[in-house]
Amino acid sequence: MSEPRLKKIRRLGTDIPGLTRKRADKRPYPPGQHGQNQRRKKSEYRRRLEEKQKVRLNYGLSESQLRRYFANASRIEGVTGENLFAALELRLSNVVFRSGMAPTGPAARQLVSHGHVYVNGKRVDRPGYPCKVGDVIELSEKLRGNNDVETSTERGPMVTLPSYLSRSDDGFLCRVTTQPLRTDVPFIVDDRAIVEFYAR
Repeated sequence: MSEPRLKKIRRLGTDIPGLTRKRADKRPYPPGQHGQNQRRKKSEYRRRLEEKQKVRLNYGLSESQLRRYFANASRIEGVTGENLFAALELRLSNVVFRSGMAPTGPAARQLVSHGHVYVNGKRVDRPGYPCKVGDVIELSEKLRGNNDVETSTERGPMVTLPSYLSRSDDGFLCRVTTQPLRTDVPFIVDDRAIVEFYAR
């Protein structure tokens, strides 16, 4: 049985909006009997590991998937960390979440994998599908009458709509207008720590 999402957030000490609608504000310390009294200094390895885990949790990636993204980002000209997050932000499931079509990343992945999302008029059921500038993403007509989906689209994005997306008034459609910026990432994470983790 997997660990509850809120516990994972509390362990990492940072809100991860793509993981759950719940927030760790009320108990901003690690879970467990001694959570409030943990004063042990973190090793550099543990700090880097936790930064990497934040990314995995937010985008719903396996370790092998994140390693592949990192390897690709390292080969592209530019800053590796910025390349990495630009690719992750453009994953189809993340675009669906960031546009407000789904309340969380896991909910967005479910919508995509069940075939409810279209890219440029074609059904795409791969959460990791790489969106490009100019792509139009929309929910299927069948799903637009779903109460949960309507509630989510009416509420709008859980975090600020990123600079690389524009959204229709009804919330059922969005467009990728530009490449993501590093400032579009909606949680606190140290890029350098991740680069150092994989460069070992």
